[in-house]
Amino acid sequence: MAILYAHRGAASERPENTLPSFERALELGADALETDLHRTADGHVVASHDPTLARMSGAPVEIRRATLADLRARDVGWGFVDARGERPFAGRGLRVPTLDELLDAFPSVRWNVDVKQHDRATVDAVLAVLRRKRAEERVLVASFDAATLRAVRRAGYAGRTGMGVGDVLALLAAPVALLRRFPPAGSVAQVPPRASVLRADTPGFIARCRALAIPVEYWTINDPAEAERLLTLGADGIMTDDPAAIAPVFRRRRAAT
Repeated sequence: MAILYAHRGAASERPENTLPSFERALELGADALETDLHRTADGHVVASHDPTLARMSGAPVEIRRATLADLRARDVGWGFVDARGERPFAGRGLRVPTLDELLDAFPSVRWNVDVKQHDRATVDAVLAVLRRKRAEERVLVASFDAATLRAVRRAGYAGRTGMGVGDVLALLAAPVALLRRFPPAGSVAQVPPRASVLRADTPGFIARCRALAIPVEYWTINDPAEAERLLTLGADGIMTDDPAAIAPVFRRRRAAT
């Protein structure tokens, strides 16, 4: 059964990567949650897509050079702008959550975490939290950076990992026989449907991945018709900013099986 991931939570309704956003995503029917990770100057792993809080708080605080206390002083509800151009969550006490807090708040939920800060100290800090919380079985660690993913695997991470860009390019282009002999590292191909002239939203790509027993998950899909098309194609997962729009597609398909 395909998985519905809430990309940064219910980011179309509530400030991304905050506890209320993740709570709302689960209310709407998300199966799993996706977030992005950085490490503070004092060693805490926090959820933020950007390396600074400029977009979400209006303050250009660089996470890697700030303490957790510095970040907690910033209002990350300020950055959410609704359809009327207003900031309904500003001043409501929303703060950057730590990875520890997210795992504690949602103890049985599956996570996809994207390690955005590409250094060994951050990898070690992320894995330390996941092991301390005994969360490896429910957390897939992803990154666009191949070296970061190699560091995760070399550290003996027991959970699933995503694929780097090179692995995905190999899936697109290399002969299946060669890929069987030298399989890509990682457990799942998480891809956009298309990137420039490259297309991952084709029956051929899905068939190649099926032949290698590699699940295919697409990001970031906010149009219900596109989600329906990709699921019909054979997608194993969809990431969305808008669970309210995409969850009904999953419900209809599950009811029909």
